Amino acid sequence: MATEIYRDAWGIPHLRAGSAAGLAHAQGLVTARDRAWQLEVERHRARGTSASFLGESALAWDRFARRARLDDTARRCFEHLEGQDPETAAWVRAYVDGVNAGLARGADAAPEFARTGLAPGRWEPWTPLGVWLATHILFAGFPAKLWREHVVSHLGAQAVRLFATDGPGTSGSNGWLVSGERTVTGQAVIAGDPHRWIEDPGVYQQIRLSCPEFDVVGLAVPGVPGIAHFGHTGTVAWAITNAMADYQDLYRERLRRTGAGVEALDPDGVWRRAARHTEAVEVAGEEPVEVEVIETGRGPVVIGGPEGLDGGTTDPDLPPVAVSLRYPPRVTGDLGFGALLPLLRARRVADVDRAFDRWAEPVNVVQAADTEGGVLHRVAGFVPLRAEANRLRLVPAWEPGHEWRGRQETPRAGLTDGVAVMANQRGPAAPLGVEFAPPHRHDRIAALLAGKERWSAADMPALHTDTYLASATALLDHLESLDGLTPEAAALRDRLLGWDRRMDAGSADAALYAAVRGAVVRKLAAHPAFAALATPPAYPEVFLPWMALVPRVGFALEHLLAAGELYGIDRPAAVRAAIEEVAARPPAGVWGDTHRLAPWRALEPEQPYDEPALSGDHDCVLCTSGVPGLTDRAARGPAARYVWDLARREDSRWVVPLGASGVPGSPHHRDQLPHWLAGDLVPVVTDWAQLTKETDV
Repeated sequence: MATEIYRDAWGIPHLRAGSAAGLAHAQGLVTARDRAWQLEVERHRARGTSASFLGESALAWDRFARRARLDDTARRCFEHLEGQDPETAAWVRAYVDGVNAGLARGADAAPEFARTGLAPGRWEPWTPLGVWLATHILFAGFPAKLWREHVVSHLGAQAVRLFATDGPGTSGSNGWLVSGERTVTGQAVIAGDPHRWIEDPGVYQQIRLSCPEFDVVGLAVPGVPGIAHFGHTGTVAWAITNAMADYQDLYRERLRRTGAGVEALDPDGVWRRAARHTEAVEVAGEEPVEVEVIETGRGPVVIGGPEGLDGGTTDPDLPPVAVSLRYPPRVTGDLGFGALLPLLRARRVADVDRAFDRWAEPVNVVQAADTEGGVLHRVAGFVPLRAEANRLRLVPAWEPGHEWRGRQETPRAGLTDGVAVMANQRGPAAPLGVEFAPPHRHDRIAALLAGKERWSAADMPALHTDTYLASATALLDHLESLDGLTPEAAALRDRLLGWDRRMDAGSADAALYAAVRGAVVRKLAAHPAFAALATPPAYPEVFLPWMALVPRVGFALEHLLAAGELYGIDRPAAVRAAIEEVAARPPAGVWGDTHRLAPWRALEPEQPYDEPALSGDHDCVLCTSGVPGLTDRAARGPAARYVWDLARREDSRWVVPLGASGVPGSPHHRDQLPHWLAGDLVPVVTDWAQLTKETDV
């Protein structure tokens, strides 16, 4: 059977081949043609070489990638895959061969290559694993432990819970499963939207993969074969949300230089040789930067070295301290790619369940349903067994009791009244995590689903786009208790107390609320009680988003306002000053005037886009996140939306923020944006006769 590439009206690739390997080759080929620039950026990020063409702005990431040994870990994991699962390893190789076959044509169409002078490089068999690892290494938010350490050192352990919320570096999702007993067709519906950084090109690729073994539609990660996170085979469908589990550890290390290299103090009191070498990071327009790479028995050193924390201070009576990172793929050699082919071949929920038994990274909550009425709600991924202290903060590498002792069992859960909802709240993954998202998105979705007995796939976009902001209550309660305001501030307070709490782009009230909220955040962050938190330790730049005080206060505002006592801070006075400030200079327009899309791009376009106004907010179901107190521009939001209908796959729907093509100026670069903005989804086409044949490979 010839390998064929078809397209639907949205430019989405539908691929057909005679074997799984042939299909993987076609997937790599079409991805390289559609997303050549994106693939090269991701390959370089995985290797820690992106500054070579992006310049100094990419150096912080490259330093981290080198020190964390991402590329070496990807190689190690691929070698493990070849030994344990040669079929999947060969399938990954076929994908890589397809990428290499398509890159030259893709690069010719992508203007970024000419602008940077970059020539596409060759992908290695382990490159997809490196892309996956680089995409998810910060996904579990291990830098939050650095923040907790910072908070405890200045405010005490009791302060940690005040800031414990979905922080600025984490990614989340909404996902819900409605079983057949609650649908109009008698078959299940799965819907949701992953919340990630909105990127151009997008982090998800709509695709169809068909061969004699399987026929799957879903959302792929460009650079990685198969369909890992969201897929529909016709008889079974699955989706994931971030479990918010804690599965990466940070160790304080004592290191010393010797004539032979570097030694680390181990828990048994013995100094042992650490692996050490140096690497040169090329920087466009600058001299190369030398990076010292050190790895102890715990893991790679990602902060500091034998001389201590970068630019920081150390106790003169103790050897200097550095910080190492221990993360599962580096320890086990397994990135979970063994789950990918079984997912494509799945026919029933039991098949999906077995496939996710092989999942490793990142740790997710899985929901699945099949046409025989089977449902699944479970956690999947590798979470190590270790001491409770490891999960909370940095632990001393030289003390016993902090080693890993195997793998935790991943919890399972059922449905309630025929429904399961996950939105990164404390759910089945609660025993595996420390910090979770506030319950507002979960509670709102559950309440909306409880409001009607029977649901259809066509009903789901109304849930995707709900803009009710339950977390506004804490600030509005403070406003309600204020008296003695100026007439202008009193009128503003009364207007906000009558507001419907919907963060709609066209709402002037939402803009006023956001302005008051931002002013409160800035006033709290500027209070002397938090002054010690305003200056972060001298950590590498890549960790600074987790250490920034204003975002931390902004995302934890609900906790900070509701706490019984807050280090002597007069919160009513702060709220009073904020509303008076906004009343004196109120925003002239509506929420969408400042709450606008701000996609991440490795290289800004020569002709900037007039990015659109957005509805929603961080704690809305329509989760479009700015940073309260800092900016209303939204860099995070729904990176895709999907509705999987088990009754008829062709009644399923999906949409991405921009389009199927990564090439600026292409008809399919941004053609889905109007639908994404409006909350509409485009059809999942399954009839080959409705597709346009592009070429045989």
